[in-house]
Amino acid sequence: MSFWGDEQFAFFESILFLALGQDVQVIETQFLSGGDINTAAQVFSSEGVFFVKWNELGKHVEDRHDFFETEARGLALLHRTDAVRVPSVVGYGEQQGRAYLILEYIDPGKSGPTYWEELGQSLALLHGHTQPKFGLSFNNYIGSLPQSNTLTANGHEFFFDQRLLPQAGMALYKGVLDKPLYDRLLTLRDRLPDLLPNERPAMVHGDLWSGNVLITEEGSPALIDPAVYYGFREADLAFTKLFGGFDQRFYDAYDEAFPLDDGFNERVTLYNLYPLLVHLNLFGSGYLSGIERVLKRF
Repeated sequence: MSFWGDEQFAFFESILFLALGQDVQVIETQFLSGGDINTAAQVFSSEGVFFVKWNELGKHVEDRHDFFETEARGLALLHRTDAVRVPSVVGYGEQQGRAYLILEYIDPGKSGPTYWEELGQSLALLHGHTQPKFGLSFNNYIGSLPQSNTLTANGHEFFFDQRLLPQAGMALYKGVLDKPLYDRLLTLRDRLPDLLPNERPAMVHGDLWSGNVLITEEGSPALIDPAVYYGFREADLAFTKLFGGFDQRFYDAYDEAFPLDDGFNERVTLYNLYPLLVHLNLFGSGYLSGIERVLKRF
C-alpha cells in the first residue's frame, strides 16, 4: 500500500503530537523533493506549517537509525552559534516503521540586494566558532554516507584520516576506484602539511552547495542539510565552488570579514577531493576523472 494516501494524515498527526505534546489537526499536505533516500512534505496544520521528511525503515537506511538525529543535532549546533539562519528542529524519531524529522518550514522568497554579502558574512561568523580539536563529539552523514568525526588534534591528519581515507577505502572496496589510484592518494598523507594552511578548527556546514542554501521570504539566506564538524574553513568555501560556485560578492564579503591565506583558489581542488570521492561512492564512475585530475596535479 502506498503511504501517500489515506494514512498520511494519521502519520503526520501522530508525529506532531509526539513533538508538540498536544493534538494537532492536519489540514493539507504538499509533496516536496526529499533527496535520494527521503520523502518530504509541507504539512499545513492547526499548529502551523511544518517541513517533514521521512524514510521507510528497513529499506534504504536500515542500519542508520541515527540518520535524522544527527541532522537535528547538527542544525541545533548551527542554530546556537547565532551566525547563520537554519530551520528550527521541531522533533524527530521513529513511528509506524518510518524514521522522521520535523522542521520549521521556511517560506521561500527572492534574494534581496545584499543576499550574497549576508551569506558571506554569516559564514565567516560561523567559521569563527572553534574548539581545541578537529572533528565532533558524534559522527554524522555526508549525503547518505557515514562521516567519521573522531576528534583529532592535527587538522591535516583529520582531513586525511577522517575524510579522504574512509571514502577512498569505500570506493576501492566497491570497485569504483582501482588500487593504483588508491595508492597514489595515500601519498598525500605526508604532503598535506605543505599543501594546506594549518588553521585552528572552525565550525563548518560540511555540505555547502547551492542546493543547501535557501532564500527566505525576507530575501536573506538560510542553510539546510548540514554535515557539521570542526575542520578547515577553506574546505567549506571550496565546496561552494564544486558545482559552479557562488556569486563573487559572497567570496568578497567573506574575505573582508575573515581574510583567507594567499593561494586559496589553488587549494580548492585539493579540498574538493573529499566531496568528489563522496560523489564517486554515491553516483559512480562519472566522478573518477575529476579525482584523477586532482591526484595528477598534487
